[in-house]
Amino acid sequence: MISYKDSSILIVDDLQFSRAVVKSTLSKAGFSKLRMAESARQALEMLSEEEADIVIADWVMPEMDGLELTDHIRNQDEENNSYTGIILFTAQEGMQHMEEAFNRGVDDYLTKPPNPREMIARIISVARINQLQNMLLESSNELSQMVKHLEEVALTDPLTGVGNRRLLLKELEAHLITASSRKSGVCYAMLDIDHFKQINDTYGHDVGDEILIGFTRRLRRCVRPTDLVARVGGEEFGVIMHYTQQDHFKLSSLERIVSSINSRPFKTNAGGIDVTVSVGACYYRGGGERPSVKEIMKCADDKLYLAKDAGRNQLVY
Repeated sequence: MISYKDSSILIVDDLQFSRAVVKSTLSKAGFSKLRMAESARQALEMLSEEEADIVIADWVMPEMDGLELTDHIRNQDEENNSYTGIILFTAQEGMQHMEEAFNRGVDDYLTKPPNPREMIARIISVARINQLQNMLLESSNELSQMVKHLEEVALTDPLTGVGNRRLLLKELEAHLITASSRKSGVCYAMLDIDHFKQINDTYGHDVGDEILIGFTRRLRRCVRPTDLVARVGGEEFGVIMHYTQQDHFKLSSLERIVSSINSRPFKTNAGGIDVTVSVGACYYRGGGERPSVKEIMKCADDKLYLAKDAGRNQLVY
């Protein structure tokens, strides 16, 4: 793991004085890999040439503000399978603005003018987030390589690269047995892309395939590297989450999936397309009578239909 002071940082502000002050403060604190951009568009061009570990940007800028810049960076992160830490400078007040910023993918914020010691502390905190996220992505990539190997035994979905129904059934059975014998827990979630037929009918199946691939990529970033993601069929996906302790499962892990999927449009050749997902999930607390694979899948499927009946873009647990 590299030192946090070795993190590459891009400073984005339309005011030259503000950029200079931030750069001077960071240089004095020992940060050396510093670049500056005078606009969000210039920042994106610089990031396309060389990624940064952390982007520090002003919230209010002409042409493209800090939140719009955040959206573009997060899209680049998805394409590059990497994670960029983002801090916004803001004069905005109130929790509503902060909640919006965090929902858009901002990691932290600083009020102007920033206190030098607070700024350094927050940058180090975001550098830690950046390193941990990229370590998880690296682990996920290693698991992806393992999944590719499973193609030899026909256990992967050829379009998305995740497991198929056959792999899911096999792994779910194994996890249920383990949970039963060790009194651990297993959550099985069924996910269905809302109105997917309409997407295919409107934009064509090639765009539909792009949505499926992008959906899978985003879904895998929402779950732990050890969780199993599988395409059950069509636009339906299954996720298996195993917990060594019965009480370690948190509903927020599923809520995060729903909010992340619809956080921003999916990039396709037909442009950005908004997508939502309905989720039905069941949790088996190890011990007692162990449910069969068929029973827990039916339980999750029933919850999924309830989620759709409730208006879609819902989670029923």
